[in-house]
Amino acid sequence: MTSGSPRLEHRRLRAPQEDRAAVVDPPFEEVAGLVRANLSCRREYRYDLQGRCLSEVARESRRQLVAEARRWTSQYRDVDPRPFDPSAPIFLAGHQPELFHPGVWFKNFALGTLARQHGAVAVNLLIDSDVFRTPSVRVPGGPVTQPQVAEIPMDKAGPLVPYEERPILDRDVFAEFGRRAAEQIARLVPDPLVRQFWPMALQRMQATSNLGACLAQSRHQLEGQWGLETLEIPQSRVCQAEPHAWFVAHLLAQLPRLWTIYNEVVDEYRRVNRVRSRAHPVPNLAAEGEWLEAPFWIWTGDDPCRRRLFAKRGRDRVVLSDRHAHEIALPLQPDGDAGRAAQRLVELGREGVKIRSRALVTTLWARLVLGDLFLHGIGGAKYDQVTDAIVRRFFGLKPPGFLVLSATLHLPVARQRAAPEDLRAIQRGLRRLTYHPECYINGAGEVAGACGKEVAELIAAKKRWIQTCSTRQNARTRYEEIRRINEALAPCVAPLRERLHRERRETEQSLKAEAVLRAREYPFCLFPEKTLREFLVSLLHKCEKIGSDNP
Repeated sequence: MTSGSPRLEHRRLRAPQEDRAAVVDPPFEEVAGLVRANLSCRREYRYDLQGRCLSEVARESRRQLVAEARRWTSQYRDVDPRPFDPSAPIFLAGHQPELFHPGVWFKNFALGTLARQHGAVAVNLLIDSDVFRTPSVRVPGGPVTQPQVAEIPMDKAGPLVPYEERPILDRDVFAEFGRRAAEQIARLVPDPLVRQFWPMALQRMQATSNLGACLAQSRHQLEGQWGLETLEIPQSRVCQAEPHAWFVAHLLAQLPRLWTIYNEVVDEYRRVNRVRSRAHPVPNLAAEGEWLEAPFWIWTGDDPCRRRLFAKRGRDRVVLSDRHAHEIALPLQPDGDAGRAAQRLVELGREGVKIRSRALVTTLWARLVLGDLFLHGIGGAKYDQVTDAIVRRFFGLKPPGFLVLSATLHLPVARQRAAPEDLRAIQRGLRRLTYHPECYINGAGEVAGACGKEVAELIAAKKRWIQTCSTRQNARTRYEEIRRINEALAPCVAPLRERLHRERRETEQSLKAEAVLRAREYPFCLFPEKTLREFLVSLLHKCEKIGSDNP
Protein backbone atom coordinates (compact mmCIF):
# COMPACT_ATOMS: atom_id res chain seq x y z
CA MET A 1 0.00 0.00 0.00
CA THR A 2 1.26 3.48 -0.86
CA SER A 3 2.71 5.19 2.19
CA GLY A 4 0.34 7.63 3.84
CA SER A 5 -2.71 6.49 1.83
CA PRO A 6 -5.97 6.03 3.74
CA ARG A 7 -6.95 2.42 4.28
CA LEU A 8 -10.12 1.04 2.78
CA GLU A 9 -12.94 0.58 5.27
CA HIS A 10 -15.78 -1.90 5.09
CA ARG A 11 -18.96 -0.10 4.02
CA ARG A 12 -22.16 -1.99 4.70
CA LEU A 13 -24.64 -1.31 1.90
CA ARG A 14 -27.62 -3.55 1.26
CA ALA A 15 -30.49 -3.17 -1.15
CA PRO A 16 -33.78 -2.68 0.74
CA GLN A 17 -35.95 -5.78 0.94
CA GLU A 18 -39.26 -4.28 2.09
CA ASP A 19 -41.79 -3.15 -0.48
CA ARG A 20 -41.52 0.54 -1.46
CA ALA A 21 -38.41 1.04 0.68
CA ALA A 22 -35.39 3.04 -0.46
CA VAL A 23 -31.72 3.55 0.40
CA VAL A 24 -30.44 7.11 0.01
CA ASP A 25 -26.89 7.63 1.27
CA PRO A 26 -26.10 10.37 2.15
CA PRO A 27 -29.68 11.55 2.81
CA PHE A 28 -31.28 13.98 0.38
CA GLU A 29 -30.86 16.84 2.83
CA GLU A 30 -27.07 16.49 2.58
CA VAL A 31 -26.86 16.55 -1.23
CA ALA A 32 -26.41 20.33 -1.43
CA GLY A 33 -23.40 20.15 0.87
CA LEU A 34 -22.00 17.20 -1.06
CA VAL A 35 -22.23 19.11 -4.34
CA ARG A 36 -20.57 22.17 -2.82
CA ALA A 37 -17.74 20.01 -1.48
CA ASN A 38 -17.25 18.35 -4.88
CA LEU A 39 -17.14 21.69 -6.67
CA SER A 40 -14.60 22.99 -4.16
CA CYS A 41 -12.57 19.80 -4.55
CA ARG A 42 -12.55 20.16 -8.36
CA ARG A 43 -11.13 23.69 -8.14
CA GLU A 44 -8.13 22.27 -6.28
CA TYR A 45 -7.26 19.67 -8.91
CA ARG A 46 -3.74 20.16 -10.27
CA TYR A 47 -2.58 17.15 -12.24
CA ASP A 48 -0.51 16.92 -15.42
CA LEU A 49 -1.86 14.47 -18.00
CA GLN A 50 1.42 14.46 -19.91
CA GLY A 51 1.13 17.85 -21.54
CA ARG A 52 -2.38 18.90 -20.51
CA CYS A 53 -3.75 19.93 -17.14
CA LEU A 54 -6.55 17.75 -15.81
CA SER A 55 -8.77 20.82 -15.28
CA GLU A 56 -8.34 21.80 -18.94
CA VAL A 57 -9.21 18.29 -20.08
CA ALA A 58 -12.24 18.34 -17.79
CA ARG A 59 -13.59 21.58 -19.27
CA GLU A 60 -13.33 20.28 -22.81
CA SER A 61 -14.70 16.85 -21.85
CA ARG A 62 -17.75 18.35 -20.15
CA ARG A 63 -18.48 20.60 -23.12
CA GLN A 64 -18.25 17.65 -25.53
CA LEU A 65 -20.27 15.42 -23.21
CA VAL A 66 -23.24 17.76 -23.12
CA ALA A 67 -23.04 18.53 -26.86
CA GLU A 68 -22.91 14.85 -27.80
CA ALA A 69 -25.64 13.92 -25.28
CA ARG A 70 -27.87 16.60 -26.81
CA ARG A 71 -27.24 15.18 -30.30
CA TRP A 72 -27.96 11.63 -29.20
CA THR A 73 -31.10 12.51 -27.23
CA SER A 74 -32.51 14.80 -29.93
CA GLN A 75 -32.76 11.79 -32.27
CA TYR A 76 -35.86 10.57 -30.46
CA ARG A 77 -37.21 13.28 -28.09
CA ASP A 78 -37.22 17.03 -27.60
CA VAL A 79 -34.19 18.64 -25.95
CA ASP A 80 -34.03 21.92 -24.06
CA PRO A 81 -32.84 24.42 -26.72
CA ARG A 82 -31.09 26.70 -24.24
CA PRO A 83 -27.28 26.76 -24.69
CA PHE A 84 -25.13 24.90 -22.20
CA ASP A 85 -23.72 27.07 -19.42
CA PRO A 86 -20.15 25.80 -18.79
CA SER A 87 -20.40 26.96 -15.17
CA ALA A 88 -23.47 24.78 -14.52
CA PRO A 89 -22.89 21.58 -12.54
CA ILE A 90 -23.31 18.22 -14.25
CA PHE A 91 -25.02 15.33 -12.47
CA LEU A 92 -24.43 11.81 -13.80
CA ALA A 93 -25.76 8.28 -13.43
CA GLY A 94 -25.27 5.17 -15.51
CA HIS A 95 -26.53 1.69 -16.26
CA GLN A 96 -26.62 -0.91 -18.99
CA PRO A 97 -29.24 -0.22 -21.73
CA GLU A 98 -31.60 -2.95 -20.56
CA LEU A 99 -35.06 -3.43 -19.04
CA PHE A 100 -33.99 -2.85 -15.45
CA HIS A 101 -36.13 -3.09 -12.32
CA PRO A 102 -37.97 -0.15 -10.68
CA GLY A 103 -35.29 0.22 -8.00
CA VAL A 104 -32.75 1.09 -10.69
CA TRP A 105 -35.25 3.27 -12.50
CA PHE A 106 -35.66 5.30 -9.30
CA LYS A 107 -32.08 6.45 -9.82
CA ASN A 108 -33.02 8.04 -13.17
CA PHE A 109 -35.89 9.98 -11.63
CA ALA A 110 -33.74 11.11 -8.73
CA LEU A 111 -31.11 12.26 -11.24
CA GLY A 112 -33.62 14.48 -13.04
CA THR A 113 -35.19 15.81 -9.84
CA LEU A 114 -31.89 16.66 -8.14
CA ALA A 115 -30.50 18.28 -11.30
CA ARG A 116 -33.56 20.52 -11.56
CA GLN A 117 -33.23 21.56 -7.92
CA HIS A 118 -29.55 22.44 -8.26
CA GLY A 119 -29.62 24.01 -11.72
CA ALA A 120 -27.52 21.14 -13.08
CA VAL A 121 -27.45 19.30 -16.39
CA ALA A 122 -28.53 15.67 -15.91
CA VAL A 123 -26.79 13.06 -18.09
CA ASN A 124 -27.37 9.33 -17.92
CA LEU A 125 -24.59 7.12 -19.32
CA LEU A 126 -25.62 3.99 -21.21
CA ILE A 127 -22.91 1.46 -20.36
CA ASP A 128 -22.90 -0.29 -23.72
CA SER A 129 -19.44 -1.84 -23.38
CA ASP A 130 -20.93 -4.56 -21.14
CA VAL A 131 -21.84 -7.84 -22.81
CA PHE A 132 -25.47 -8.56 -23.63
CA ARG A 133 -25.85 -12.04 -22.15
CA THR A 134 -29.43 -13.26 -22.43
CA PRO A 135 -32.14 -12.35 -24.94
CA SER A 136 -34.97 -13.48 -22.65
CA VAL A 137 -36.75 -11.84 -19.72
CA ARG A 138 -38.05 -13.57 -16.58
CA VAL A 139 -41.80 -12.94 -16.36
CA PRO A 140 -44.00 -14.36 -13.56
CA GLY A 141 -47.41 -15.76 -14.30
CA GLY A 142 -50.07 -18.28 -13.27
CA PRO A 143 -52.32 -18.18 -10.20
CA VAL A 144 -51.39 -16.20 -7.11
CA THR A 145 -51.18 -19.38 -5.02
CA GLN A 146 -48.78 -21.14 -7.39
CA PRO A 147 -47.03 -18.56 -9.60
CA GLN A 148 -44.36 -19.69 -12.02
CA VAL A 149 -41.64 -17.73 -13.82
CA ALA A 150 -41.25 -18.13 -17.58
CA GLU A 151 -38.41 -16.97 -19.79
CA ILE A 152 -40.01 -14.85 -22.50
CA PRO A 153 -37.64 -14.28 -25.45
CA MET A 154 -37.05 -10.68 -26.52
CA ASP A 155 -34.81 -11.76 -29.38
CA LYS A 156 -33.21 -14.94 -30.62
CA ALA A 157 -29.89 -16.00 -29.13
CA GLY A 158 -26.71 -14.73 -30.69
CA PRO A 159 -23.00 -14.34 -30.01
CA LEU A 160 -21.95 -12.75 -26.71
CA VAL A 161 -20.99 -9.26 -27.80
CA PRO A 162 -21.18 -5.82 -26.13
CA TYR A 163 -24.45 -3.91 -26.26
CA GLU A 164 -22.71 -1.48 -28.60
CA GLU A 165 -22.44 -4.25 -31.20
CA ARG A 166 -25.68 -6.17 -30.52
CA PRO A 167 -28.34 -5.77 -33.23
CA ILE A 168 -31.89 -7.07 -33.02
CA LEU A 169 -31.49 -10.44 -34.70
CA ASP A 170 -35.14 -11.46 -35.07
CA ARG A 171 -37.56 -8.56 -35.40
CA ASP A 172 -40.59 -10.85 -35.27
CA VAL A 173 -39.53 -12.23 -31.88
CA PHE A 174 -38.83 -8.69 -30.67
CA ALA A 175 -42.23 -7.50 -31.91
CA GLU A 176 -44.05 -10.31 -30.08
CA PHE A 177 -42.34 -9.80 -26.72
CA GLY A 178 -44.77 -7.16 -25.42
CA ARG A 179 -47.84 -9.28 -26.15
CA ARG A 180 -46.31 -12.48 -24.76
CA ALA A 181 -45.07 -10.78 -21.60
CA ALA A 182 -48.48 -9.18 -20.99
CA GLU A 183 -50.24 -12.53 -21.48
CA GLN A 184 -47.82 -14.34 -19.17
CA ILE A 185 -48.30 -11.89 -16.29
CA ALA A 186 -52.02 -11.19 -16.89
CA ARG A 187 -53.38 -13.28 -13.97
CA LEU A 188 -51.10 -11.43 -11.56
CA VAL A 189 -50.98 -7.96 -13.15
CA PRO A 190 -53.86 -7.35 -15.58
CA ASP A 191 -52.60 -3.94 -16.75
CA PRO A 192 -48.79 -4.03 -17.05
CA LEU A 193 -47.03 -0.99 -18.49
CA VAL A 194 -45.54 -3.18 -21.22
CA ARG A 195 -48.82 -2.88 -23.14
CA GLN A 196 -48.19 0.85 -23.62
CA PHE A 197 -44.40 0.74 -23.54
CA TRP A 198 -43.68 -1.93 -26.14
CA PRO A 199 -45.27 -0.08 -29.06
CA MET A 200 -42.77 2.71 -28.28
CA ALA A 201 -39.94 0.15 -28.47
CA LEU A 202 -41.26 -1.10 -31.82
CA GLN A 203 -41.35 2.45 -33.10
CA ARG A 204 -37.70 2.93 -32.13
CA MET A 205 -36.88 -0.38 -33.82
CA GLN A 206 -37.73 1.29 -37.10
CA ALA A 207 -35.04 3.90 -36.43
CA THR A 208 -32.25 1.81 -34.91
CA SER A 209 -31.28 -1.83 -35.28
CA ASN A 210 -29.25 -1.81 -32.04
CA LEU A 211 -31.13 -3.66 -29.32
CA GLY A 212 -29.74 -1.69 -26.38
CA ALA A 213 -30.34 1.66 -28.07
CA CYS A 214 -33.89 0.63 -28.93
CA LEU A 215 -34.69 -0.27 -25.31
CA ALA A 216 -32.96 2.77 -23.84
CA GLN A 217 -34.45 5.31 -26.23
CA SER A 218 -38.02 4.07 -25.79
CA ARG A 219 -37.61 4.06 -22.01
CA HIS A 220 -36.11 7.57 -22.15
CA GLN A 221 -39.05 8.71 -24.28
CA LEU A 222 -41.38 7.45 -21.58
CA GLU A 223 -39.41 9.32 -18.93
CA GLY A 224 -39.85 12.49 -20.99
CA GLN A 225 -43.61 11.93 -21.10
CA TRP A 226 -43.53 11.61 -17.31
CA GLY A 227 -41.75 14.95 -16.95
CA LEU A 228 -38.05 14.07 -16.68
CA GLU A 229 -35.66 16.50 -18.37
CA THR A 230 -32.48 14.45 -18.69
CA LEU A 231 -29.98 13.69 -21.42
CA GLU A 232 -28.55 10.31 -22.31
CA ILE A 233 -25.44 9.17 -24.15
CA PRO A 234 -23.82 5.77 -24.74
CA GLN A 235 -20.52 5.28 -22.95
CA SER A 236 -19.06 4.29 -26.33
CA ARG A 237 -19.58 7.87 -27.53
CA VAL A 238 -17.77 9.16 -24.44
CA CYS A 239 -14.81 6.87 -25.15
CA GLN A 240 -14.52 8.20 -28.72
CA ALA A 241 -13.94 11.80 -27.60
CA GLU A 242 -10.43 13.24 -27.96
CA PRO A 243 -10.05 14.28 -24.27
CA HIS A 244 -10.87 10.73 -23.22
CA ALA A 245 -8.25 9.43 -25.67
CA TRP A 246 -5.68 11.70 -24.03
CA PHE A 247 -6.65 10.28 -20.63
CA VAL A 248 -6.32 6.71 -21.95
CA ALA A 249 -2.90 7.51 -23.41
CA HIS A 250 -1.74 8.81 -20.03
CA LEU A 251 -2.90 5.67 -18.22
CA LEU A 252 -1.18 3.46 -20.79
CA ALA A 253 2.05 5.47 -20.49
CA GLN A 254 1.93 5.02 -16.71
CA LEU A 255 0.59 1.46 -16.83
CA PRO A 256 3.24 -0.22 -14.63
CA ARG A 257 2.44 2.14 -11.74
CA LEU A 258 -1.31 1.98 -12.39
CA TRP A 259 -1.15 -1.83 -12.64
CA THR A 260 0.53 -2.09 -9.21
CA ILE A 261 -1.84 0.33 -7.48
CA TYR A 262 -4.93 -1.20 -9.11
CA ASN A 263 -4.07 -4.72 -7.97
CA GLU A 264 -3.02 -3.76 -4.46
CA VAL A 265 -6.27 -1.85 -3.94
CA VAL A 266 -8.41 -4.70 -5.30
CA ASP A 267 -6.62 -7.14 -2.97
CA GLU A 268 -7.10 -4.77 -0.05
CA TYR A 269 -10.83 -4.51 -0.82
CA ARG A 270 -11.11 -8.29 -0.66
CA ARG A 271 -9.30 -8.45 2.67
CA VAL A 272 -11.34 -5.65 4.26
CA ASN A 273 -14.67 -6.96 2.99
CA ARG A 274 -13.76 -10.67 3.44
CA VAL A 275 -14.41 -11.45 -0.21
CA ARG A 276 -13.01 -14.80 -1.32
CA SER A 277 -13.93 -14.65 -4.99
CA ARG A 278 -11.07 -13.53 -7.21
CA ALA A 279 -13.66 -12.06 -9.60
CA HIS A 280 -14.97 -9.51 -7.07
CA PRO A 281 -15.04 -6.59 -6.94
CA VAL A 282 -13.18 -6.97 -10.23
CA PRO A 283 -10.48 -9.43 -11.34
CA ASN A 284 -6.86 -8.45 -10.81
CA LEU A 285 -5.02 -7.15 -13.85
CA ALA A 286 -2.88 -9.94 -15.30
CA ALA A 287 0.73 -10.06 -16.47
CA GLU A 288 2.01 -12.23 -19.33
CA GLY A 289 5.75 -11.82 -19.60
CA GLU A 290 6.38 -8.21 -20.70
CA TRP A 291 2.69 -7.64 -21.30
CA LEU A 292 0.65 -5.94 -18.58
CA GLU A 293 -3.12 -5.97 -18.67
CA ALA A 294 -4.71 -2.51 -18.78
CA PRO A 295 -8.22 -1.74 -17.41
CA PHE A 296 -9.74 -1.50 -20.90
CA TRP A 297 -11.53 -3.71 -23.43
CA ILE A 298 -10.62 -3.95 -27.09
CA TRP A 299 -12.44 -5.32 -30.13
CA THR A 300 -13.11 -4.38 -33.75
CA GLY A 301 -16.27 -3.94 -35.76
CA ASP A 302 -15.29 -6.95 -37.87
CA ASP A 303 -14.60 -9.09 -34.79
CA PRO A 304 -16.84 -7.75 -31.98
CA CYS A 305 -15.71 -10.34 -29.43
CA ARG A 306 -14.68 -8.28 -26.39
CA ARG A 307 -11.13 -9.03 -25.18
CA ARG A 308 -8.79 -7.68 -22.52
CA LEU A 309 -6.29 -5.06 -23.57
CA PHE A 310 -2.60 -5.65 -22.86
CA ALA A 311 0.32 -3.26 -23.32
CA LYS A 312 4.10 -3.37 -23.20
CA ARG A 313 6.68 -0.62 -23.38
CA GLY A 314 9.11 -0.17 -26.22
CA ARG A 315 11.93 2.35 -26.46
CA ASP A 316 9.74 5.15 -27.79
CA ARG A 317 6.34 3.53 -27.95
CA VAL A 318 3.71 1.49 -26.18
CA VAL A 319 2.45 -1.57 -28.03
CA LEU A 320 -1.18 -2.59 -27.49
CA SER A 321 -2.51 -6.10 -28.03
CA ASP A 322 -5.58 -8.23 -27.41
CA ARG A 323 -3.20 -11.25 -27.20
CA HIS A 324 -5.19 -12.73 -30.04
CA ALA A 325 -4.93 -11.07 -33.44
CA HIS A 326 -4.07 -7.41 -33.01
CA GLU A 327 -0.96 -5.43 -32.10
CA ILE A 328 -0.98 -1.64 -32.32
CA ALA A 329 1.94 0.72 -31.70
CA LEU A 330 1.33 4.08 -30.02
CA PRO A 331 3.98 6.84 -30.13
CA LEU A 332 4.12 7.21 -26.38
CA GLN A 333 6.76 7.55 -23.68
CA PRO A 334 6.27 7.57 -19.89
CA ASP A 335 7.28 11.22 -19.51
CA GLY A 336 6.57 12.53 -23.00
CA ASP A 337 3.66 14.48 -24.42
CA ALA A 338 0.60 12.26 -24.98
CA GLY A 339 -0.79 14.26 -27.90
CA ARG A 340 0.36 12.02 -30.76
CA ALA A 341 -0.80 8.89 -28.94
CA ALA A 342 -4.20 10.46 -28.22
CA GLN A 343 -4.58 11.39 -31.88
CA ARG A 344 -3.69 7.85 -32.90
CA LEU A 345 -6.31 6.46 -30.51
CA VAL A 346 -8.95 8.71 -32.09
CA GLU A 347 -7.89 7.51 -35.56
CA LEU A 348 -8.10 3.88 -34.44
CA GLY A 349 -11.69 4.48 -33.37
CA ARG A 350 -12.54 5.81 -36.80
CA GLU A 351 -10.90 2.72 -38.31
CA GLY A 352 -13.19 0.43 -36.30
CA VAL A 353 -10.87 -0.44 -33.39
CA LYS A 354 -12.91 -0.09 -30.20
CA ILE A 355 -11.01 0.62 -26.97
CA ARG A 356 -13.48 0.96 -24.12
CA SER A 357 -12.98 1.63 -20.43
CA ARG A 358 -13.82 -1.08 -17.92
CA ALA A 359 -16.01 -0.53 -14.87
CA LEU A 360 -13.62 1.19 -12.47
CA VAL A 361 -12.10 3.48 -15.10
CA THR A 362 -15.57 4.33 -16.43
CA THR A 363 -16.73 5.68 -13.08
CA LEU A 364 -13.31 7.17 -12.35
CA TRP A 365 -13.52 9.26 -15.54
CA ALA A 366 -17.18 10.15 -14.89
CA ARG A 367 -16.60 11.27 -11.31
CA LEU A 368 -13.16 12.85 -11.63
CA VAL A 369 -13.65 14.62 -14.95
CA LEU A 370 -17.17 14.66 -16.37
CA GLY A 371 -19.52 15.40 -13.49
CA ASP A 372 -19.98 17.12 -10.16
CA LEU A 373 -22.23 14.46 -8.62
CA PHE A 374 -22.50 10.79 -9.56
CA LEU A 375 -25.53 8.70 -8.55
CA HIS A 376 -24.56 5.11 -7.84
CA GLY A 377 -26.52 1.97 -7.18
CA ILE A 378 -25.53 -0.43 -4.39
CA GLY A 379 -23.07 -2.48 -6.45
CA GLY A 380 -21.31 0.50 -7.99
CA ALA A 381 -21.05 2.21 -4.61
CA LYS A 382 -19.30 -0.80 -3.09
CA TYR A 383 -16.82 -1.10 -5.90
CA ASP A 384 -16.10 2.61 -6.03
CA GLN A 385 -14.25 2.25 -2.75
CA VAL A 386 -11.59 0.84 -5.07
CA THR A 387 -11.99 3.79 -7.44
CA ASP A 388 -11.57 6.24 -4.56
CA ALA A 389 -8.34 4.56 -3.51
CA ILE A 390 -6.99 4.66 -7.08
CA VAL A 391 -7.78 8.37 -7.32
CA ARG A 392 -5.87 9.00 -4.10
CA ARG A 393 -2.89 6.75 -4.77
CA PHE A 394 -2.40 7.15 -8.52
CA PHE A 395 -3.47 10.75 -9.07
CA GLY A 396 -2.77 12.06 -5.57
CA LEU A 397 -6.20 13.74 -5.52
CA LYS A 398 -9.15 13.71 -3.16
CA PRO A 399 -11.98 11.77 -4.82
CA PRO A 400 -15.32 13.55 -5.17
CA GLY A 401 -18.18 12.13 -3.13
CA PHE A 402 -21.14 10.32 -4.66
CA LEU A 403 -24.75 9.55 -3.83
CA VAL A 404 -26.02 5.99 -3.35
CA LEU A 405 -29.59 5.22 -4.39
CA SER A 406 -31.58 2.03 -4.50
CA ALA A 407 -35.18 1.05 -3.95
CA THR A 408 -37.46 -1.97 -3.96
CA LEU A 409 -40.92 -2.35 -5.44
CA HIS A 410 -42.84 -5.62 -5.32
CA LEU A 411 -45.51 -6.59 -7.79
CA PRO A 412 -48.87 -5.23 -6.55
CA VAL A 413 -50.44 -8.65 -6.08
CA ALA A 414 -52.93 -9.32 -3.25
CA ARG A 415 -51.95 -12.59 -1.61
CA GLN A 416 -51.67 -14.58 1.60
CA ARG A 417 -48.24 -13.49 2.73
CA ALA A 418 -45.90 -15.87 4.52
CA ALA A 419 -42.50 -15.51 6.10
CA PRO A 420 -39.78 -18.04 6.96
CA GLU A 421 -40.55 -17.39 10.64
CA ASP A 422 -44.03 -18.85 10.09
CA LEU A 423 -42.57 -22.12 8.83
CA ARG A 424 -40.04 -22.25 11.67
CA ALA A 425 -42.87 -21.80 14.21
CA ILE A 426 -44.76 -24.73 12.68
CA GLN A 427 -41.61 -26.87 12.70
CA ARG A 428 -41.10 -26.06 16.37
CA GLY A 429 -44.73 -27.04 17.05
CA LEU A 430 -44.31 -30.42 15.31
CA ARG A 431 -41.11 -31.11 17.23
CA ARG A 432 -42.83 -30.23 20.49
CA LEU A 433 -45.71 -32.59 19.64
CA THR A 434 -43.15 -35.37 19.15
CA TYR A 435 -41.11 -34.86 22.31
CA HIS A 436 -43.59 -33.10 24.62
CA PRO A 437 -47.12 -34.23 23.63
CA GLU A 438 -48.24 -33.89 27.25
CA CYS A 439 -48.02 -30.11 26.92
CA TYR A 440 -51.05 -30.24 24.60
CA ILE A 441 -53.16 -32.49 26.87
CA ASN A 442 -55.13 -30.87 29.69
CA GLY A 443 -55.16 -31.96 33.31
CA ALA A 444 -57.98 -34.41 32.72
CA GLY A 445 -56.01 -36.10 29.97
CA GLU A 446 -58.11 -34.57 27.21
CA VAL A 447 -57.09 -33.26 23.80
CA ALA A 448 -58.98 -33.38 20.54
CA GLY A 449 -61.52 -35.81 22.04
CA ALA A 450 -59.00 -38.13 23.70
CA CYS A 451 -59.42 -38.68 27.41
CA GLY A 452 -59.11 -41.27 30.07
CA LYS A 453 -57.35 -42.42 33.16
CA GLU A 454 -54.67 -44.24 31.12
CA VAL A 455 -53.53 -41.00 29.48
CA ALA A 456 -53.27 -39.23 32.82
CA GLU A 457 -51.21 -42.11 34.19
CA LEU A 458 -48.83 -41.96 31.22
CA ILE A 459 -48.31 -38.24 31.76
CA ALA A 460 -47.67 -38.77 35.45
CA ALA A 461 -45.17 -41.56 34.68
CA LYS A 462 -43.30 -39.35 32.23
CA LYS A 463 -43.16 -36.58 34.81
CA ARG A 464 -41.62 -38.99 37.33
CA TRP A 465 -38.99 -40.13 34.82
CA ILE A 466 -38.11 -36.53 33.91
CA GLN A 467 -37.69 -35.70 37.59
CA THR A 468 -35.48 -38.76 38.06
CA CYS A 469 -31.82 -37.83 37.77
CA SER A 470 -30.06 -39.61 34.93
CA THR A 471 -27.26 -41.94 36.01
CA ARG A 472 -25.02 -44.39 34.20
CA GLN A 473 -27.17 -47.23 35.51
CA ASN A 474 -30.62 -45.83 34.58
CA ALA A 475 -29.87 -43.64 31.56
CA ARG A 476 -30.85 -46.23 28.96
CA THR A 477 -34.03 -47.27 30.74
CA ARG A 478 -35.01 -43.65 31.41
CA TYR A 479 -34.54 -42.72 27.75
CA GLU A 480 -36.55 -45.71 26.46
CA GLU A 481 -39.40 -45.16 28.91
CA ILE A 482 -39.77 -41.50 28.02
CA ARG A 483 -39.76 -42.39 24.33
CA ARG A 484 -42.34 -45.17 24.89
CA ILE A 485 -44.63 -42.78 26.74
CA ASN A 486 -44.27 -40.15 23.99
CA GLU A 487 -45.25 -42.75 21.38
CA ALA A 488 -48.19 -43.90 23.51
CA LEU A 489 -49.41 -40.31 23.80
CA ALA A 490 -48.97 -39.62 20.08
CA PRO A 491 -52.52 -40.76 19.10
CA CYS A 492 -53.94 -38.22 21.54
CA VAL A 493 -52.37 -35.35 19.59
CA ALA A 494 -52.75 -36.88 16.10
CA PRO A 495 -55.47 -34.43 14.97
CA LEU A 496 -53.31 -31.49 16.04
CA ARG A 497 -50.29 -33.00 14.28
CA GLU A 498 -52.28 -33.43 11.07
CA ARG A 499 -53.42 -29.81 11.28
CA LEU A 500 -49.82 -28.63 11.65
CA HIS A 501 -48.69 -30.82 8.75
CA ARG A 502 -51.42 -29.25 6.62
CA GLU A 503 -50.35 -25.77 7.73
CA ARG A 504 -46.75 -26.65 6.93
CA ARG A 505 -47.65 -27.71 3.37
CA GLU A 506 -49.68 -24.54 2.89
CA THR A 507 -46.93 -22.36 4.33
CA GLU A 508 -44.26 -24.01 2.18
CA GLN A 509 -46.37 -23.35 -0.90
CA SER A 510 -46.96 -19.77 0.23
CA LEU A 511 -43.24 -19.29 0.69
CA LYS A 512 -42.58 -20.57 -2.82
CA ALA A 513 -45.20 -18.17 -4.14
CA GLU A 514 -43.76 -15.36 -2.04
CA ALA A 515 -40.28 -15.99 -3.45
CA VAL A 516 -41.70 -15.44 -6.94
CA LEU A 517 -43.90 -12.46 -6.09
CA ARG A 518 -41.41 -10.64 -3.82
CA ALA A 519 -38.52 -10.77 -6.32
CA ARG A 520 -37.27 -7.23 -6.90
CA GLU A 521 -35.58 -7.81 -10.27
CA TYR A 522 -38.60 -7.83 -12.58
CA PRO A 523 -38.41 -5.15 -15.31
CA PHE A 524 -40.24 -1.91 -14.67
CA CYS A 525 -42.53 -2.49 -17.66
CA LEU A 526 -44.18 -5.49 -15.94
CA PHE A 527 -45.68 -3.19 -13.29
CA PRO A 528 -48.86 -1.12 -13.72
CA GLU A 529 -48.22 2.50 -14.65
CA LYS A 530 -50.28 3.68 -11.66
CA THR A 531 -48.14 1.64 -9.25
CA LEU A 532 -44.90 2.92 -10.75
CA ARG A 533 -46.00 6.54 -10.67
CA GLU A 534 -47.16 6.32 -7.05
CA PHE A 535 -43.94 4.59 -6.06
CA LEU A 536 -41.64 7.10 -7.76
CA VAL A 537 -43.66 10.16 -6.74
CA SER A 538 -43.78 9.12 -3.09
CA LEU A 539 -40.01 8.64 -2.96
CA LEU A 540 -39.19 11.78 -4.89
CA HIS A 541 -41.67 13.94 -3.02
CA LYS A 542 -39.35 13.65 -0.04
CA CYS A 543 -36.44 14.69 -2.25
CA GLU A 544 -38.32 17.71 -3.63
CA LYS A 545 -39.55 18.79 -0.19
CA ILE A 546 -36.02 18.71 1.19
CA GLY A 547 -34.78 20.61 -1.87
CA SER A 548 -37.33 23.38 -1.28
CA ASP A 549 -36.40 23.54 2.41
CA ASN A 550 -32.69 23.78 1.55
CA PRO A 551 -32.35 26.16 -1.41
